[in-house]
Amino acid sequence: MSASVKKAAHEEVKDIGTDTESNGNVSSSRAFCRVCKRMYREPKLLSCLHTFCADCIRQLEAFSPLSEAPARDRDRVRERVLCPECDSVVELPRSGVDALTTDHLALDEVFMETLLLEKCAVCDLCGDAEARQRCAVCSLNLCDFCSQAHRRQKRTSSHAIQSLEELKRQGHLSRPVLCSQHPGQELRLFCETCDLTICMECAAAFHKDHRCSPLHEVIHQHGDRIRELVSRNLRPRLFRLEEALRCVQVSQNALQSRAEAMSNEIQAFAQAYTNAVQTHCRSLLHSLEDLRLQRRNQLQLQKVQLQQALCDIRGSVDFAERLLTCGSEAEILSVKGVTTRRLMSLIELGYDPHLTSVSHDIGGSICFLPQELAGDVDGFPMVGVLQAKTVDPSKCSIQGEGVQQCIEGQKREFTLVCRDSAGELMAKGGDSVLVSIIHTEKKECKVETAVIDNNDGSYTVSYTPREPGSYSVWVCVKAQHVKGSPFGLTVKRKIQRHRGIFHCCSFCSSGGAKEARCGCPGTMPGGFQGCGHGHKDHPGKPHWSCCGSVKESSECLRSLESGSQQGHVRTVEL
Repeated sequence: MSASVKKAAHEEVKDIGTDTESNGNVSSSRAFCRVCKRMYREPKLLSCLHTFCADCIRQLEAFSPLSEAPARDRDRVRERVLCPECDSVVELPRSGVDALTTDHLALDEVFMETLLLEKCAVCDLCGDAEARQRCAVCSLNLCDFCSQAHRRQKRTSSHAIQSLEELKRQGHLSRPVLCSQHPGQELRLFCETCDLTICMECAAAFHKDHRCSPLHEVIHQHGDRIRELVSRNLRPRLFRLEEALRCVQVSQNALQSRAEAMSNEIQAFAQAYTNAVQTHCRSLLHSLEDLRLQRRNQLQLQKVQLQQALCDIRGSVDFAERLLTCGSEAEILSVKGVTTRRLMSLIELGYDPHLTSVSHDIGGSICFLPQELAGDVDGFPMVGVLQAKTVDPSKCSIQGEGVQQCIEGQKREFTLVCRDSAGELMAKGGDSVLVSIIHTEKKECKVETAVIDNNDGSYTVSYTPREPGSYSVWVCVKAQHVKGSPFGLTVKRKIQRHRGIFHCCSFCSSGGAKEARCGCPGTMPGGFQGCGHGHKDHPGKPHWSCCGSVKESSECLRSLESGSQQGHVRTVEL
């Protein structure tokens, strides 16, 4: 194709796009750019598989301008922009927008749209007669006379001539893809080494030693790869995303319905009261609105995330399927690389929602309790509270060993964890908690308890028993026993430790000191106060000097007075 013919074709597209914009009749066809709202002029395909005019891409604000990068890094840093369609960060080639892949499918759509808009096309060569045919290679509308002349010329004798009416009925215009390096040469080969579609002259000039194959021999291999990515990976995920989005929409409707129904219930309850009750009603409605907005924001966030994922995958899947359905072999292979990379990147991102994680009734956790005390309003006692959760005593639990055993005089603690009917932890405090510890034999013996509200659904209970024995621990929430209550508590007596030494006799331990006493009743003659081997009342075995107990691992049987402690045998270095 000559330069003049190509320029005429581009000017034709530009004029049609301008006229369409001025008339305000912007079609929804794929032939129109989403940025300038006109027919594509030099359509370029971004890595996210969205197509825009080359000039529109050049006018996009750089996401990371090269001027901000250090001078030493500018050669390897690529300029990045945000896609106007999906907000994806797209890297532009180092050589600029012109190096982006041309979207030949968009060019087909532009030429098809041009045919449909032109009710009576004029011959592009003579400019007088009505055009009835079109050259598929030159993209020129021709009258009957110019069409015959076009066939007789040696340079254009092999060009395919198609009927304009037949093209309009088909609804799809398939044109040969021409080489950008050698105008007029059709891309017929695929270089496996360079991963490029090339013409015969390119193969002879730049790809002599490369592995080049005709397009029809390699189209199945690469086309099947794209088809597999779509059908096996992305198409099922697309269905799941659509279903998840539908579930979110259902939950939003259910939440709204639940909130409206509850609002009517609250208003009906409040009508039976005076002005104080009406004030209480407005307060309840305000709380309900806060809860509804909170739930709605949660669903809205989930909806936006799902919509973004759906938009990314749907756009890429639509392009890939349209490429495989409508594209020629050259068209498929020319965008094979960017298409495969985009599909693989979407697969690696992991957009795969689990429907079980999408709530079907997020408003169900909100409940109105008409019998609960709600405090005073203007001096009047009110009932009826709005809660997102309510504590279930049967689901509450006790943590810590302080509810099972203890030693007299020792402070112990245990924790009460409150949960709702679903077993979820209550995220707030304020519940009515009662803890009572009573001696099982001495009913009058009660242990004082302290309950601390941690304001997170848990309560810390502390106590200090003064007498040993068996106790019963009652733990109640809202006047109901929690799971396992009442608990059995054993309080052990405080152990008296030995203050002396475990020895054989005081004579040996003290080195023969006469004033050394012993807890055993043994004595020696000659003025000795302690015991010795073989003397009267000597235990005959090792014993404690403080109490005379012959068991080394035992409790001290005698509490020594402070004034007599120094007389007992302690430690003697022999």
